[in-house]
Amino acid sequence: MSLNKQITSTVTDAGKLEIAITESERPIPGDDEVLIQIEATPINPSDLGLLIGPGDINTLKAEDSKIIMGVPKAIMGAMKPRLNKPMPVGNEGSGVVIEAGANAQELMGKVVSVVGGGMYSQYRCLPAASCIVMNEGTEPRDCASSFVNPLTALGMVETMKMEGHTALVHTAAASNLGQMLVKICVDDGVQLVNIVRKQEHVDLLKSIGAEFVCNSSDDDFMEQLTSAITETKATLAFDATGGGELAGKILTCMEVAARKNATEYSPYGSTEHKQVYIYGALNQSGISLPNNRSFGMYWGIGGFLLTPFLGKIGFEKVGELQARVANEIKTTFASNYTQEVSLEEALSLESLMVYAKQATGEKFLINPNG
Repeated sequence: MSLNKQITSTVTDAGKLEIAITESERPIPGDDEVLIQIEATPINPSDLGLLIGPGDINTLKAEDSKIIMGVPKAIMGAMKPRLNKPMPVGNEGSGVVIEAGANAQELMGKVVSVVGGGMYSQYRCLPAASCIVMNEGTEPRDCASSFVNPLTALGMVETMKMEGHTALVHTAAASNLGQMLVKICVDDGVQLVNIVRKQEHVDLLKSIGAEFVCNSSDDDFMEQLTSAITETKATLAFDATGGGELAGKILTCMEVAARKNATEYSPYGSTEHKQVYIYGALNQSGISLPNNRSFGMYWGIGGFLLTPFLGKIGFEKVGELQARVANEIKTTFASNYTQEVSLEEALSLESLMVYAKQATGEKFLINPNG
């Protein structure tokens, strides 16, 4: 029997989170499926929600080849649907098709990228239709991050167009996703206001073509942001931080900019709708908005998730976006990784403490067959 190793995360009824490498029988593809030998799969912030999300990182310890953390009693109720169920981790990855069903033989030997869950695994059996087939000369490491970040970045621009906005604001903008968004906006002629928190991140984004980069650590950040929004007329923002005051600050600057550009007075503030979408949770605290309602009455804060967005735009449009990703995977959508690790190395205390911080410039890549 051929075995398959994979990383799973389990919340036990004893109030513990256990992360382990488990073994199962290697799957056999059906007629419309392929078996992929996974050679590269990234650790994205979106993966950490399942991997370590409910665990208290302060209780982290290694025990019997497992990583164990306590789960706070206050959230155990929400964990009921996943109690004592080892859940495979990893949203996306890439590798080589080593077996194919009767209706998918044309994919044999191809490098493919796929999103399907359970990607921190040596082998993954998935429908052939769910694969992006990469161009000749593309290695699995090149295309490991072909779905989550590229399609989210493209989705931001598509959302802007669909909702009638003309420019964007983006936070945590020096991330891999943020750099992709800068390149997309440069290529597509979209004005983009980038928010970062270090001067080195300002320099990085400027070096790849960003025009507007605001440093939230500077004393004059609000002035920088208002000036950039006034010039670009941006009324849509995507916020990766989630908590804290940043969303409120963006709305406030949007309102100041809108009033500067307004031609008519309204006692309810500007009549342009200002929207912030939260798509990440780098800041785990609550969203804090100014008490003085300094952004008027035409505003909104909501959530943005990739999967519902893709369902909204339809199969044909998704195919267009995926084709663009495949064609530009080594340029616009190239990802940089600071460390490449095996399954076992990914579960070392040293590695976990690094990637759990979700710090810019500390992106890990797992090679399950390494």
